[in-house]
Amino acid sequence: MDPAIAIGRLFILIFSVIIHECSHGVAALRNGDDTARVMGRLTLNPLPHIDIFGTIILPGLLLLTGAPIIIGWAKPVPINPYRFRNFRRGMIEVGVSGPLSNIFLALFFAFLLRITGANSFSGVGYLLYFGVFINFLLALFNLIPIPPLDGSRILGSLLPLKMEANYYRMERYGMFIIIALLFFGFFNLLFPVISFLVKLVTGASLPF
Repeated sequence: MDPAIAIGRLFILIFSVIIHECSHGVAALRNGDDTARVMGRLTLNPLPHIDIFGTIILPGLLLLTGAPIIIGWAKPVPINPYRFRNFRRGMIEVGVSGPLSNIFLALFFAFLLRITGANSFSGVGYLLYFGVFINFLLALFNLIPIPPLDGSRILGSLLPLKMEANYYRMERYGMFIIIALLFFGFFNLLFPVISFLVKLVTGASLPF
């Protein structure tokens, strides 16, 4: 892969996960919790958001090995849900905000691709197309209702209190469950949905 394209993909991924995390902090602030703002996390400066493994090592290894899918994450934005004016509504809004920000970014990249008329198989067009793809991937992946993913905040807030407490106890095993799902081909289930959404908004099939 062209080094410039590889760096461009990494930049788009990092930018997208930072927007995702900032959106959580903004949603928390709207609901009465200023923890993220006080800790300097409501910023597009990448340095406070970098998770060494999820933002640098994993995406870098995937790029170096030529993996078809590049995935990563930023350091989670801290929130204190007990400061929300309405706990359940606040948790739902914070959970929805991350995936929603990625959907908006996917639509934004699709808009740029269409107005520029760029070829999705080369150069800038390819990077814009990748921006659509990776943001739909981040949105759908984070909506999986397994703690600590965003979908768990949404589902947990809709459960009765006793069930909610038991549900969140899964979080200690959450990453192991997610890794197992990925290892056993969960992306194979997501990929057709992502491909459909990408083609719907761009009018072109996946170039990768």
